[in-house]
Amino acid sequence: MRWDSLFDDLDAQFSAGHALSAESEITERSRVELAGIELGDRLRGAAGSVITLLLADDTVLEGVVRRVGGDWLVVAEGSKQWLVPFAAVLTFRGLGRLALKPASTILGLPGIASVLRALAMDRSELVLHLVAPAGTAVKIRGVIDRVGRDHLDIAVVRDGEARRAGNVASVMTVPFGAVAALCSYPGW
Repeated sequence: MRWDSLFDDLDAQFSAGHALSAESEITERSRVELAGIELGDRLRGAAGSVITLLLADDTVLEGVVRRVGGDWLVVAEGSKQWLVPFAAVLTFRGLGRLALKPASTILGLPGIASVLRALAMDRSELVLHLVAPAGTAVKIRGVIDRVGRDHLDIAVVRDGEARRAGNVASVMTVPFGAVAALCSYPGW
């Protein structure tokens, strides 16, 4: 019958339209999901993996992602540990597609200021790499004395000497935006 052909054609059009609509919805949902992925999620997905970072001071780091905070990550490069603010990284290479949200979003993740305060309390000697024009490396070896909301004070110590009042060459105040990375000492 002629109507059977008509209804078969109508069913085929409906099925094709439904499939196209479903495919379009899946594509749109994928775009929306991807738009919600943050850099930290991608870095958490790369935990334990080797990645390469190009920093704003032209330093190239290749190491294993150890920790990821709200706006920073720690990369292990041999015996050194690097604390790197996200904002100081020009490019990441080696990130996979895996993205992991933080285990708990209720309290949030510690920001760079919290980590710097912990380093200040620990009196850890470190090397501070500053954002500088291409070709110029500015490094300060010392101990973080104080951490404010958007800056830190670092006591610059002489080579081979520990942080004591008599061994401090100067105290420098550094805005967080000027920090390219902090590296554990010795072996910087």
